Formats: sequence, structure tokens, C-alpha cells
Amino acid sequence: QVQLVESGGGLVQAGGTLRLSCAASGRTFSGAALGWFRQAPGKEREIVATINWDGTSTYYAASVKGRFTISRDNAKNTVYLQMNSLKPEDTAVYYCAAADTKWSILQRSYHYWGQGTQVTVSS
Repeated sequence: QVQLVESGGGLVQAGGTLRLSCAASGRTFSGAALGWFRQAPGKEREIVATINWDGTSTYYAASVKGRFTISRDNAKNTVYLQMNSLKPEDTAVYYCAAADTKWSILQRSYHYWGQGTQVTVSS
């Protein structure tokens, strides 16, 4: 059974940092793109960042570019999201996901999803 399990969410003040982790089990995703997405209350789920299969290409939403960093460790089957300079508008449930292709910035390419971790940024 394939599982993606996020961790590292929590409550932080504006300007603070958090590091999210997502560990995969059940199969290896070393040949697949991985991504982080988020969904705020009353809003649709949106892309945050994606990384290609070997970590050489990344994509960031304009709203997080320069503040967030996505990385992966294929030996650990894990993807990370370092979040710096957090803002109240970053408050959301954050999901990690794995694609069925080596590289994609399209949400529809991502078919394996974690349960999500809550990130709350207070002002």
C-alpha cells in the first residue's frame, strides 16, 4: 500500500520558519516528480512547489518564490519543504504528492497524495 505521510506542520508567528517533510512508503518515487500543494479554508487547492525526479529542476508558485525551498532525498524516499519568512496568508493544509511522470507542474499529474499537515501563521 502506497502511503505519503507529511510532518512538521504547526503554529508559527509571522516571519518564522517551518520545515515540512513527507515520507513515502509502499513504493519508491525516485523516478517521479514530487510536489507540495496547499489548501486554505474556502479556497481551491493550489500548487506550492514541485521538484523533478532527480532534484535538478524546481518550480515555485509566485507567492512563495524566494521564501520556500523544495528538496528531496531519493535514498530516503522523502521530500521536504523549507518555509522561511512565513506570512499569515501561508496558513493552509499542506499536502505532498507524487506524480506519474518525471517532471510536472500540473496538479492533474499527481496521483498519490498524503493526508495533509496544518500550517498556521499568526500575525
